[in-house]
Amino acid sequence: MEADRMKPKLTALAACLLAVTAQAGEVFKTTDSEGRTIYTDRPQTLPAERLDVRTSTTDTVEVARRYDEQKKQYAEADKARTDAVQKATDAKKTEELTAEDRAKRCVESRERYESMMNARRLFEPGSTEGERRYLSSEEIDAARANAKQTMDEFCTGQ
Repeated sequence: MEADRMKPKLTALAACLLAVTAQAGEVFKTTDSEGRTIYTDRPQTLPAERLDVRTSTTDTVEVARRYDEQKKQYAEADKARTDAVQKATDAKKTEELTAEDRAKRCVESRERYESMMNARRLFEPGSTEGERRYLSSEEIDAARANAKQTMDEFCTGQ
C-alpha cells in the first residue's frame, strides 16, 4: 500500500532531476550567404566559430527568498492602495454628510432668522421656569444680526 503511494512521488522526483540536469550542448556561430548570423548546435557550413557558453544551476533557496520578498512587497503595496481607496471613500462620504448637514442647518437657520425678523418683540428664558426676559431694541438688533450671520454662514453656495 505504501509502495503504491511512493511510486508516483518517485516518478515525479526523477522527472524533475532529469529536467534540472539538462546537458548544455555545443553552440556554433556561422553566417549564411546573405551575411546573416546564425546560431546553431549543428553548423551547416564550415568554418563555424565554436562559442563557449557557460551555464550554472539556479540557487532555489535564493529564488524562493526573492519570491517571498517580492510577494510581501506586493502585499504591502496592495494594502497601501486599499487603504488609500478606503480613505478617499470615507472622505467623500464625510463630505456628503457634511453637505446634507449644512443644507439642514441652512433651512433651520433661515427659519430662525425669518421668525426673528417677523416677531415684534423677542425674549429669552428667564431664571425661573416659565419666566421670560424681553430684549431691548439694541439686543434685538444684535440677535437679528447674529441670526443673519449664522444663516449666511450655513447657506453660502446653496
